[in-house]
Amino acid sequence: MVFITQLIYVKEGEEAVFHQFEDIAIPIISKYNGQLLLRIRPSESAIIEHTIDQPYEIHFVEFESENDFTNFMHDEERNRFLHLKEQSIKSTILVKGTRL
Repeated sequence: MVFITQLIYVKEGEEAVFHQFEDIAIPIISKYNGQLLLRIRPSESAIIEHTIDQPYEIHFVEFESENDFTNFMHDEERNRFLHLKEQSIKSTILVKGTRL
């Protein structure tokens, strides 16, 4: 298993465009032996301490293999809508890990 944690920073005013992209991309995860385990939109009151900006969303996803994750990233349907991602996302932090 490969676990992906992604902190997503959305451009101000582009939240609806981001949601359009997510509505397309998230269902595709299962096509590649993946599962969205957790999707969080943290509020300021939920953050105890930080030295980085508060992300708009945090995603925690698992894939059965690194190859499955790579295939998801290169999915033809997902790639047709990357312009929505590029329009709406300021930056992301992606962390890969495995279960200990």
